[in-house]
Amino acid sequence: MQFSLNTIVIKPEKNVTVKNAVILLHGYGGDAKDISMLTLNWKRFLPNTVFLCPDAHEVCSINPSGFQWFDLSKDDSDYILQESLKAEKKLLNYINEVKDVFKLESKRICISGFSQGCMLSINVGLTSHENLACIVGFSGKIINKDNLLKRKKSNTNFLLIHGELDEVVDPSNLLEAKDFLMRHNIDVQTHIIAACGHNIPVEASSLALAFIKENFNRL
Repeated sequence: MQFSLNTIVIKPEKNVTVKNAVILLHGYGGDAKDISMLTLNWKRFLPNTVFLCPDAHEVCSINPSGFQWFDLSKDDSDYILQESLKAEKKLLNYINEVKDVFKLESKRICISGFSQGCMLSINVGLTSHENLACIVGFSGKIINKDNLLKRKKSNTNFLLIHGELDEVVDPSNLLEAKDFLMRHNIDVQTHIIAACGHNIPVEASSLALAFIKENFNRL
């Protein structure tokens, strides 16, 4: 199978029908292999699910061995917004490819992302034309609230998780995102992980797995 983004694909066991998909988006300077580690545990509990871990479309400007969804080398909010919108279009196209290849509806697809991947997941979760199964975001934030509100189309369920000691993306961003989502009638759950920095610990992975299972099972 060919996708527009280089992708690690983890399929269910042989002869098991694919009913759901989880698309995992790595953080700034990371890659598909990094984020695919989550599937080592998740795949055992989601037997009818295909996991797709794409590399972002750009080589990272500060770490050429990794990738970026959008450039963060300039401290310019307008520039970052425009670059993130380009990435959003790439991801929406990619989601359509996944739907076509596996014959899935939007409501059967979960998008989960870490850090920059979380930021992009939030945007896609609210601007897609149809509700997705759910969005799970680790250690991210809303890029631009005013822009996102103007483009909001869907009401996908959200889970946002953040480390209490995150030194890269301040955990206050989780509270701001929660407030934004609740004000605009989005079902959102949040968790702050004690004594956790900018990473995804076992506790966060387990919370995310339970949330994804719940949202797939309600369909």
